[in-house]
Amino acid sequence: MIVAHPDDETLWAGGLILRHPSWDWFVACLCRRDDEDRSPKFIATLKALHAEGAMGDLDDGPEQEPLPEAAVEEAILGLWPARRFDLILSHNPTGEYTKHLRHQEVSQAVIKLWHDGRLTTKELRTFAYEDGSQSYYPRAEKLAPISDVLPSKIWKEKYRIMTGVYGFRDDSWEACTTPKTEAFWKFSTSEQALRWLENGGKK
Repeated sequence: MIVAHPDDETLWAGGLILRHPSWDWFVACLCRRDDEDRSPKFIATLKALHAEGAMGDLDDGPEQEPLPEAAVEEAILGLWPARRFDLILSHNPTGEYTKHLRHQEVSQAVIKLWHDGRLTTKELRTFAYEDGSQSYYPRAEKLAPISDVLPSKIWKEKYRIMTGVYGFRDDSWEACTTPKTEAFWKFSTSEQALRWLENGGKK
Protein backbone atom coordinates (compact mmCIF):
# COMPACT_ATOMS: atom_id res chain seq x y z
CA MET A 1 0.00 0.00 0.00
CA ILE A 2 1.24 3.49 -0.91
CA VAL A 3 -0.36 6.39 0.99
CA ALA A 4 0.27 10.03 1.72
CA HIS A 5 -0.26 10.13 5.49
CA PRO A 6 -0.12 7.99 8.60
CA ASP A 7 -3.75 6.94 9.19
CA ASP A 8 -4.66 6.67 5.47
CA GLU A 9 -3.75 2.99 5.51
CA THR A 10 -6.21 2.32 8.33
CA LEU A 11 -8.93 4.78 7.36
CA TRP A 12 -9.36 3.64 3.76
CA ALA A 13 -8.24 -0.01 3.82
CA GLY A 14 -7.64 -1.10 7.41
CA GLY A 15 -10.44 -3.63 7.25
CA LEU A 16 -8.89 -5.31 4.22
CA ILE A 17 -5.56 -5.59 6.02
CA LEU A 18 -7.19 -6.97 9.17
CA ARG A 19 -9.18 -9.51 7.18
CA HIS A 20 -6.04 -10.87 5.50
CA PRO A 21 -3.36 -11.14 8.19
CA SER A 22 -1.48 -13.82 6.23
CA TRP A 23 -0.84 -11.47 3.31
CA ASP A 24 2.60 -9.87 3.04
CA TRP A 25 1.59 -6.28 3.82
CA PHE A 26 3.96 -3.35 3.32
CA VAL A 27 2.83 0.26 3.79
CA ALA A 28 4.82 3.12 2.27
CA CYS A 29 3.74 6.40 3.88
CA LEU A 30 5.18 9.46 2.14
CA CYS A 31 4.70 12.15 4.80
CA ARG A 32 5.30 12.85 8.50
CA ARG A 33 8.43 10.72 9.17
CA ASP A 34 9.84 13.46 11.39
CA ASP A 35 6.51 14.22 13.07
CA GLU A 36 7.12 13.39 16.74
CA ASP A 37 3.43 12.64 17.26
CA ARG A 38 2.31 10.82 14.13
CA SER A 39 5.46 8.84 13.32
CA PRO A 40 5.46 6.62 16.46
CA LYS A 41 1.70 6.14 16.08
CA PHE A 42 2.24 4.88 12.53
CA ILE A 43 4.82 2.40 13.77
CA ALA A 44 2.44 1.20 16.48
CA THR A 45 -0.31 0.86 13.88
CA LEU A 46 1.88 -1.31 11.68
CA LYS A 47 2.36 -3.61 14.65
CA ALA A 48 -1.41 -3.76 15.24
CA LEU A 49 -1.96 -4.54 11.55
CA HIS A 50 0.86 -7.13 11.42
CA ALA A 51 2.42 -5.16 8.58
CA GLU A 52 5.82 -3.79 7.63
CA GLY A 53 6.34 -0.26 6.40
CA ALA A 54 8.46 2.82 5.92
CA MET A 55 7.92 6.57 6.11
CA GLY A 56 9.08 9.53 4.06
CA ASP A 57 8.99 13.22 4.86
CA LEU A 58 7.49 14.99 1.87
CA ASP A 59 6.23 18.47 2.66
CA ASP A 60 2.78 18.31 4.23
CA GLY A 61 2.42 21.85 5.54
CA PRO A 62 -0.92 23.63 5.80
CA GLU A 63 -0.34 25.54 2.56
CA GLN A 64 -0.34 22.27 0.55
CA GLU A 65 1.77 23.73 -2.23
CA PRO A 66 1.96 21.37 -5.23
CA LEU A 67 4.97 19.08 -5.25
CA PRO A 68 7.00 18.30 -8.38
CA GLU A 69 5.88 15.01 -9.93
CA ALA A 70 9.45 13.72 -9.92
CA ALA A 71 9.79 14.38 -6.17
CA VAL A 72 6.72 12.30 -5.36
CA GLU A 73 7.81 9.51 -7.68
CA GLU A 74 11.30 9.37 -6.23
CA ALA A 75 9.91 9.38 -2.69
CA ILE A 76 7.82 6.33 -3.52
CA LEU A 77 10.70 4.48 -5.14
CA GLY A 78 12.94 5.32 -2.20
CA LEU A 79 10.56 3.68 0.26
CA TRP A 80 9.31 0.76 -1.81
CA PRO A 81 11.01 -2.57 -1.02
CA ALA A 82 12.91 -4.44 -3.70
CA ARG A 83 10.41 -7.25 -4.09
CA ARG A 84 7.42 -7.95 -6.27
CA PHE A 85 3.85 -7.59 -5.06
CA ASP A 86 0.73 -9.11 -6.59
CA LEU A 87 -1.41 -6.16 -5.47
CA ILE A 88 -0.80 -2.46 -4.86
CA LEU A 89 -3.36 -0.21 -3.17
CA SER A 90 -3.24 3.57 -3.18
CA HIS A 91 -5.23 6.78 -3.42
CA ASN A 92 -7.61 7.64 -6.24
CA PRO A 93 -6.99 10.67 -8.50
CA THR A 94 -10.06 12.30 -6.93
CA GLY A 95 -8.45 12.01 -3.49
CA GLU A 96 -11.27 10.29 -1.51
CA TYR A 97 -12.77 13.58 -0.35
CA THR A 98 -12.91 17.27 -1.32
CA LYS A 99 -10.05 17.71 -1.56
CA HIS A 100 -6.54 16.67 -0.61
CA LEU A 101 -3.75 17.53 -3.00
CA ARG A 102 -1.26 15.04 -1.54
CA HIS A 103 -3.69 12.15 -2.07
CA GLN A 104 -4.13 13.18 -5.69
CA GLU A 105 -0.39 13.56 -6.25
CA VAL A 106 0.37 10.14 -4.78
CA SER A 107 -2.28 8.49 -6.95
CA GLN A 108 -0.93 10.13 -10.07
CA ALA A 109 2.64 9.09 -9.23
CA VAL A 110 1.70 5.46 -8.51
CA ILE A 111 -0.20 5.10 -11.77
CA LYS A 112 2.56 6.67 -13.85
CA LEU A 113 5.28 4.63 -12.15
CA TRP A 114 3.32 1.45 -12.87
CA HIS A 115 2.76 2.47 -16.48
CA ASP A 116 6.47 3.27 -16.88
CA GLY A 117 7.42 -0.13 -15.46
CA ARG A 118 9.13 1.27 -12.38
CA LEU A 119 6.51 -0.33 -10.12
CA THR A 120 5.38 -3.85 -10.90
CA THR A 121 2.15 -5.48 -9.83
CA LYS A 122 -0.53 -7.77 -11.22
CA GLU A 123 -3.29 -5.48 -9.98
CA LEU A 124 -3.79 -1.94 -8.73
CA ARG A 125 -6.70 -0.90 -6.53
CA THR A 126 -7.42 2.73 -5.73
CA PHE A 127 -9.56 3.77 -2.78
CA ALA A 128 -13.15 4.47 -3.89
CA TYR A 129 -14.82 7.05 -1.66
CA GLU A 130 -16.66 10.35 -2.16
CA ASP A 131 -18.10 13.04 0.08
CA GLY A 132 -20.73 14.71 -2.09
CA SER A 133 -18.58 17.84 -2.41
CA GLN A 134 -18.23 18.00 1.39
CA SER A 135 -21.93 17.49 2.07
CA TYR A 136 -21.31 14.36 4.17
CA TYR A 137 -18.47 12.23 5.53
CA PRO A 138 -16.63 10.18 2.89
CA ARG A 139 -18.50 7.02 1.96
CA ALA A 140 -17.98 4.10 -0.40
CA GLU A 141 -18.56 4.83 -4.08
CA LYS A 142 -21.73 3.08 -5.17
CA LEU A 143 -20.29 2.18 -8.59
CA ALA A 144 -17.01 0.74 -7.26
CA PRO A 145 -16.46 -2.85 -8.45
CA ILE A 146 -15.11 -3.92 -5.05
CA SER A 147 -17.25 -3.04 -2.03
CA ASP A 148 -16.85 -4.87 1.25
CA VAL A 149 -19.09 -4.39 4.28
CA LEU A 150 -16.80 -5.05 7.23
CA PRO A 151 -17.82 -7.54 9.92
CA SER A 152 -18.50 -5.79 13.22
CA LYS A 153 -15.41 -7.25 14.89
CA ILE A 154 -13.13 -6.05 12.09
CA TRP A 155 -14.63 -2.56 12.00
CA LYS A 156 -14.34 -2.21 15.78
CA GLU A 157 -10.64 -3.06 15.61
CA LYS A 158 -10.17 -0.59 12.76
CA TYR A 159 -11.97 2.08 14.81
CA ARG A 160 -9.86 1.19 17.86
CA ILE A 161 -6.71 1.85 15.87
CA MET A 162 -8.02 5.20 14.67
CA THR A 163 -9.04 6.33 18.15
CA GLY A 164 -6.86 4.29 20.50
CA VAL A 165 -3.58 4.22 18.57
CA TYR A 166 -3.74 7.36 16.45
CA GLY A 167 -5.65 9.09 19.25
CA PHE A 168 -8.43 10.75 17.27
CA ARG A 169 -11.37 11.82 19.43
CA ASP A 170 -14.70 10.06 18.93
CA ASP A 171 -16.17 13.29 17.55
CA SER A 172 -13.25 14.00 15.18
CA TRP A 173 -13.59 14.00 11.40
CA GLU A 174 -11.34 10.94 11.22
CA ALA A 175 -13.32 8.88 13.74
CA CYS A 176 -16.67 9.90 12.26
CA THR A 177 -15.44 9.07 8.76
CA THR A 178 -13.96 5.62 9.51
CA PRO A 179 -15.85 3.64 6.84
CA LYS A 180 -17.78 0.49 7.69
CA THR A 181 -17.81 -0.32 3.98
CA GLU A 182 -14.48 -0.30 2.14
CA ALA A 183 -14.51 0.17 -1.61
CA PHE A 184 -11.93 0.08 -4.38
CA TRP A 185 -11.57 0.70 -8.09
CA LYS A 186 -9.71 -2.21 -9.73
CA PHE A 187 -7.19 -2.18 -12.60
CA SER A 188 -5.50 -5.21 -14.13
CA THR A 189 -3.35 -3.24 -16.61
CA SER A 190 -1.48 0.03 -16.34
CA GLU A 191 -3.15 1.22 -19.54
CA GLN A 192 -6.55 1.00 -17.83
CA ALA A 193 -5.24 2.94 -14.84
CA LEU A 194 -3.64 5.62 -17.01
CA ARG A 195 -6.91 6.18 -18.90
CA TRP A 196 -8.64 6.44 -15.52
CA LEU A 197 -6.10 9.05 -14.42
CA GLU A 198 -6.53 11.03 -17.62
CA ASN A 199 -10.28 11.05 -17.00
CA GLY A 200 -9.76 12.48 -13.52
CA GLY A 201 -10.43 9.22 -11.68
CA LYS A 202 -14.11 9.32 -12.53
CA LYS A 203 -16.55 6.94 -14.17
